[in-house]
Amino acid sequence: MTPRLFKTFGYLVAAGVMALTVHAQPAHTLPLSVQEALKVARLPPESLSVVVLPVHGPAARLAHLADESRNPASLMKLVTTTAALDLLGPAFTWRTSVFLEGQLREGVWHGHVYIQGSGDPRLGVEQLWLLMRRIQALGIRQIQGDIVLDRSLFSVPAQDPGGFDGEPLRPYNATPDALLINFKALRVQFVPDLAHQVARVHMEPPLAGVTWPATVPLNTAECGDYRAGLKADFQQALSISFAGSYPLSCGEKTWQVAYSDPLQFASRAVGGMWWHLGGQLSGTVRDGRLPTEATAVLVHESPTLAELVRDINKFSNNVMADQVFLTLGAQKRGNGNASTAADTVNAWWRERLPLAEPPLLDKGSGLSRDARITAQSLAYLLQWVWGQGFMPELMASLPITGLDGTLKRSKSSAMAHLKTGSLRDVMGIAGYVDAANGQRFVLVAMVNHANANQARPVMDALIDWTAGKDNR
Repeated sequence: MTPRLFKTFGYLVAAGVMALTVHAQPAHTLPLSVQEALKVARLPPESLSVVVLPVHGPAARLAHLADESRNPASLMKLVTTTAALDLLGPAFTWRTSVFLEGQLREGVWHGHVYIQGSGDPRLGVEQLWLLMRRIQALGIRQIQGDIVLDRSLFSVPAQDPGGFDGEPLRPYNATPDALLINFKALRVQFVPDLAHQVARVHMEPPLAGVTWPATVPLNTAECGDYRAGLKADFQQALSISFAGSYPLSCGEKTWQVAYSDPLQFASRAVGGMWWHLGGQLSGTVRDGRLPTEATAVLVHESPTLAELVRDINKFSNNVMADQVFLTLGAQKRGNGNASTAADTVNAWWRERLPLAEPPLLDKGSGLSRDARITAQSLAYLLQWVWGQGFMPELMASLPITGLDGTLKRSKSSAMAHLKTGSLRDVMGIAGYVDAANGQRFVLVAMVNHANANQARPVMDALIDWTAGKDNR
């Protein structure tokens, strides 16, 4: 037996012991502080599932409805990012490649330029600018042909951007894409110019064929909800407009808005950036497949998976998590779609945690009404992670209580690294808590209830109790 298999086998045995131990125990009585917080939030105890386990050892310190299958919201990102760190490795990167087909004569490329995406979750405006500059550095200033975008690695059916929650302009509702540029979102910046009584409007990336006003009038109102006061119309994909004004008191502001025609975003962004940098194009920017005879000329490499996992978990980035999820399907089964990705994660789970009930997942982000996992399974996963070589990368990606990410507003005084999750009717936390006695515990808590948005004090009470700050 190899050392790696021996190590895996040891953790599986431990997981089996844990499973038997937790199942053999009756559910613990919830701590008094947690019961009080539930009462104030008007949440029944049966709406909450909790598991508290030491990072080493099988005995659960607290287990309440631990095997109840619940919607975890963004806690599902822990499954996605753990599977990716294990299957792909923390040093994995995505490569966006440029290929040429044709000939260069006096600064004119006679033929097509191909850009092939591999699912990079963080290909932003700056990276697109650099990619276009690198193409021009090859001596190409004019393309007598097309720019062809190969996005075929992912298979994602067309979706209504507002289908999940009726918010089509929220960037978190963007669908995955093998060539995902700036999360398919516009970065709209407003800069007051008092001398001319206007706010100057800057939009990035520049989109080919899309117009918007260069300025909007200033007003003297309080900043407040400046977005409503702008009376923006983003629904017209080719003509963005503002019928209102912008408060001088707001200073500079940046508004991230999902583009209303997401299927065309990549082509408009590539074309717009090429022209913005002085490039010329006789043809169009279009989708297509990379021909076998095209020659690779340059590659843009993303930051490592370990770096991107930090963005995903600290700030609960849905689009990036879904990109990683589909990447697992593409890397392990040749095509990135929801089915191959789910099959990959499920096979991985059965190998690593065969005695724990597997999750039901249809997305990597948890932005789903159908996703399910038990608190017990998620706790086992986190306990298993503690013994893996990539544990520091995952733990460092989790928000810290009261300090950063989605836990910045936590009122707990304990030191904890915890992923948060929230949707309508869902709230949860999962991760690691440092106790006052020097021990470290796995904590998983999930609430599924119409009043779940009132559960933040419940979560803080659980963190404090786990850390020994409140022993009631």
